[in-house]
Amino acid sequence: MNERFEVQRTIPAEAAQIFKIVSSPEGHVAIDASGMLQSATGDPAHAVGDTFVIHMDREALGDLPMGKYDVIVTITGYEQDRFITWEVSGPNFPSIGHYYGYRLEPVEGGTLVTSIYDWSRVDERYKPEGVWPIIPESALKATLGILERTARSGT
Repeated sequence: MNERFEVQRTIPAEAAQIFKIVSSPEGHVAIDASGMLQSATGDPAHAVGDTFVIHMDREALGDLPMGKYDVIVTITGYEQDRFITWEVSGPNFPSIGHYYGYRLEPVEGGTLVTSIYDWSRVDERYKPEGVWPIIPESALKATLGILERTARSGT
């Protein structure tokens, strides 16, 4: 079974404008198609190791009765206007190895944006049947659509 999604969309905006959105806590919330990300606290990422907090609501997925909780987003890969990855952890749970990210490539007509979701390094004890992937591929595709709308609006 594939344990990684990569979905792409060409967005008619400069990579720097898109990167500003995907590297900021508020940007994560603004473009989320899953409905889980409710609000954020912290500053935009500028380097590997930077962190910010996302206030979550797992009830939006309707799969687990986790209610509202916070996750710490830790930047694990960073190249200004080109690439960003992160993993999540929290006060009561460590990072378990899944990560998310974006790769941005300038192309004619804008920027080719690749959304990445990888859970291949998650230990089997955290992979009960039917739980992974947490976010469906369709939500990643929808998030790219929202990212385009957000970039076009200039917010």
